[in-house]
Amino acid sequence: MNANEHARFQALHQRYLTELTLRGKSPKTIDLYTRCLRQVCDYFETCPDQLSTDQLQQYFMHLVQHRSWSLVKIARNALQSFYQYVLRKPWEYVPIVKAPKVQTLQDVLSLKEVERLISRTRKLSYQVYFLTTYSLGLRLSESLNLTIADVDSHLSGCMCAVARARRIASCLYR
Repeated sequence: MNANEHARFQALHQRYLTELTLRGKSPKTIDLYTRCLRQVCDYFETCPDQLSTDQLQQYFMHLVQHRSWSLVKIARNALQSFYQYVLRKPWEYVPIVKAPKVQTLQDVLSLKEVERLISRTRKLSYQVYFLTTYSLGLRLSESLNLTIADVDSHLSGCMCAVARARRIASCLYR
């Protein structure tokens, strides 16, 4: 970068720092985002407001080939926030990069493993916890937030508060 571009970059960089701070970003996020902005400037040796879609696509191709997906996503978010907050331009470069979705299967215990877990648990309160969680098919957060008021003996079930909705988990009482 020549002296004029460097001065313009410093002004944009300072505005970016101010915008990120005013928007309540954590110091680590601010550090990561500004570092990503500097790296894209170093890669092309030009100010980031001069970059074209093709250049950004080339840069993200370089990142995909040589960096982790988490860094690619951070760089995309950093540039997106720079364009929106500092340059006041709409971010039209969303289709440039999209991380693959990785689906992982949950670990499901076999009936014998559940029996072994419950039988080897010494405290009765822990046994009740494991039995309730397993028999109702609750998630960890649901079982930890379960109260006596959630149990409905007339319906033979429990009302469990989930993140945005309520669902009924039922189990037969004996």
